[in-house]
Amino acid sequence: MAEEKTNNVEVNAEDKNVKASLMKKGRKSIQYLQKCKNEGKKLVQVCPADRDKYFAMAADMANCDILRLTVPGENIEMRIANSAWWIREIRSAAQYIHINFYMQTPTYSSKEKALEKGSIYMAEGANSLLPMGINNETLKFMSDNYLVVFGHVGALSGWQTDGSGGYKRLGKTAEEAMRVFKMAYEYQENGMKAMTIELTPIEVTNAIAKKLRVPVISIAAGGAADGCEMVDFDTFNMMPSPVSHAKSYADFFKFAVGAYSAWANDVRTGAYPEDKHGYHMDAAELEKFTDAMEKF
Repeated sequence: MAEEKTNNVEVNAEDKNVKASLMKKGRKSIQYLQKCKNEGKKLVQVCPADRDKYFAMAADMANCDILRLTVPGENIEMRIANSAWWIREIRSAAQYIHINFYMQTPTYSSKEKALEKGSIYMAEGANSLLPMGINNETLKFMSDNYLVVFGHVGALSGWQTDGSGGYKRLGKTAEEAMRVFKMAYEYQENGMKAMTIELTPIEVTNAIAKKLRVPVISIAAGGAADGCEMVDFDTFNMMPSPVSHAKSYADFFKFAVGAYSAWANDVRTGAYPEDKHGYHMDAAELEKFTDAMEKF
């Protein structure tokens, strides 16, 4: 199959025939993710967790595959109101990465609302949609109407955990592991094109990923499955204490505080700005300006 490289992204010739809103040559579509699974190429998924668009830009420049995008806001109404704008902001900075957009629960409280909101989000630049804990009827309605759902199984994040005893590991028994698998299988059969699996044992994670046709990304679930996600708070060592499933690759605060401190010290000691950091007025104009100032 003929392939070319665009901005460090491998593009399959067949993928370029796929048309979608705001499609850019080389963008990592759901077809690209499926191709990676089929060929055994591990997928890399990042979650900036409300960080700014420059984290997304850096992930795109590093050739990461998937960005799980959440929306900043003080409350759920603000997050919903900000969604279309935030997708555009992130897409303007990260042109190629696959954006998997986290839908707020009220936006899929009915299948009609899910179709309405999901259509807007994909038109604004999302490649796929994440409705956490969606029911099969709504999922199928979205899928039948050409929306791309890239969902989630295993432990649920946020307020959804309250009714099940909190955010906890799942699948430690055979019966529980089968419940996770059956949910994943039903999601696949109702049109889900990819999914993350969270807080399940390594053996369960890998077995489910192998059994399903669609890509399965591991989150705090040990085995790599078809790929892994890590939250930027962990990647950049921004948490108060490390968590067992994560590995830090940089120290954001050490880097950022060091840069600010060095600059502040230069300002206070007179080392910055130097003459080269500005420019000078023409001598004749300076004389006229000085005379005018003295007469004012």
